[in-house]
Amino acid sequence: MRRRVSAARLAGLALAVLAAGPTWAEAPPRSAAALMDVLMWNREPVGGPFALIDQDGRPRTDADLRGQLVILTFGYTGCPDVCPTDLMEIARALTLLGEAGAAIQPVFITLDPDRDTPALLAEFVPSFHPRLIGLTGSAAAIGQAAAAYKVFHEKVVRADGTSAIDHSAFVYLLDRSGAYLGFFPPGTSAERMLTILRPHLESR
Repeated sequence: MRRRVSAARLAGLALAVLAAGPTWAEAPPRSAAALMDVLMWNREPVGGPFALIDQDGRPRTDADLRGQLVILTFGYTGCPDVCPTDLMEIARALTLLGEAGAAIQPVFITLDPDRDTPALLAEFVPSFHPRLIGLTGSAAAIGQAAAAYKVFHEKVVRADGTSAIDHSAFVYLLDRSGAYLGFFPPGTSAERMLTILRPHLESR
């Protein structure tokens, strides 16, 4: 004879399964290629709200950036080449724009919150541009922002025991309402950025 299982027993079994760890229903992290495919072909919405901390220790959300075009990039202060190169080109584009560049807010979000404290960002960001905002936060908050912008990032340990962050390096452009407009590939020159930025500056 089939034995009936009480609702309380079923609930207890469900909790035990959840406590045991990830299940087949949980999606694994997506690869760099999969995330690139999403961005290249606009397969999913890109962007979303975030709540982080700037280099001065102040809470910052995406709502604070409304009213300006935003150039947003993800990386980390210890990045040896791609991050500093892109930040220098962003800064150069703003310089070439002159006074018009004041309508664009550059933002850098770290992917290494364990090391990139507000104090470290306060030393890092002014070396590129005086208006560059550096953002950090908890690992969960950084993960949420990275997921919203389809950013691949993964901590790797080198042979010498030190660690680095493998990450995608797209530079995002957001409109004055915070909506995603598109991206610049890594290594995009300031001059190329200007061909995209100028029409948006003129469309107020």
